[in-house]
Amino acid sequence: MHILITGAAGFIGQLLAKELLNDESHQVTLTDINEPPIPKGVKYPQNAKIIKANLLSDNGVASVVDKSLDAVYAFHGIMSSGSEANFELGMRVNVDATRSLLDALRKTVPGVRVIYSSSQAVYGQPLPEIVDDSITPTPESSYGAEKIICETMINDYTRRGFITGFTLRFPTISIRPGAPTAAASSFLSGMIREPMNGKESIIPIEDRSFRSWLCSPKTLVHNLLFTLTLPADALPRHIRQINVPGICVTIQEMMDALAKVGGEDKLALLKEKEDPAIKPILLSWPTRFDNSQAVRLGFKRDTSFEEAVVDYVESLKEN
Repeated sequence: MHILITGAAGFIGQLLAKELLNDESHQVTLTDINEPPIPKGVKYPQNAKIIKANLLSDNGVASVVDKSLDAVYAFHGIMSSGSEANFELGMRVNVDATRSLLDALRKTVPGVRVIYSSSQAVYGQPLPEIVDDSITPTPESSYGAEKIICETMINDYTRRGFITGFTLRFPTISIRPGAPTAAASSFLSGMIREPMNGKESIIPIEDRSFRSWLCSPKTLVHNLLFTLTLPADALPRHIRQINVPGICVTIQEMMDALAKVGGEDKLALLKEKEDPAIKPILLSWPTRFDNSQAVRLGFKRDTSFEEAVVDYVESLKEN
């Protein structure tokens, strides 16, 4: 398969590219506004093509879309708190660039499979205790609103036969390696990652019972690859969104997992300091989902957050 990954310099793009480039049968085009690297240690680096491109320009889109594409993972975007801080930038990168990409795809390679990365941020309060697929999203952030706009485009472009789209609403991914991001949820990786690297981490909400809906990187990649094989008619043509399975974890449970796997001394590097800009965004998000549809379709879920911490520690050893 020839697979295009947009936003390929980002964490999820690199994680997925690594798996794809360990399979000889895939040709992978990696594109981003900054030149994305080929992940280190892959078996078939010669199967990767690197393109630095701005999807907001006609030339940029034309450089990454061609008739040989079998599938596209759309990961480009500005994260939650970044979109809230800069409305114009968020709309351009998250919405305008996505529409530009979809239009190029429908004209050049009609019917191509598009796997679009959305988020639980599409939801806003009031919400039931457990969110299922029947709940209408009412976002309380610009990021969530931008994601809903793109979800609607994926639905309509699929209904009309322009593409074969699937929208995956990601839980918060934890634990992400690397530097903190502009996401409001960034601390949910940082509170494990930073102490494990001997650094201090700020928790922007002073409530250890605060719950988050999380998914490990390992499980996310499994589900991203699985979506390549999902039958086109697995969902109605005009309803293409799937809530990717996650697990509900409190701040206290995350701290307990850090202490158990990394050692009690790591807790001293956690500082709880409420952030009045981030707290409302966090409180607007759902914390528990009924993932019956996704599980029925064949998606996988994590068994525990402690397992995610163990996976992260093992990845540090590998690197």
